[in-house]
Amino acid sequence: MMTDIDEKTFKALNQLEQAIVDYIDYYNNKRIKVKLKGLSPVQYRTKSFT
Repeated sequence: MMTDIDEKTFKALNQLEQAIVDYIDYYNNKRIKVKLKGLSPVQYRTKSFT
């Protein structure tokens, strides 16, 4: 995803801002990491606190 942001030209600042928000959401909530036992970072942190 980060390469998508790097290669894309944005015509307005709000388009860039939305792309960054979308990437952060993906990174924290949807991306699965083997090191985190197959969970997303948010799922792993939530599980750690329960």
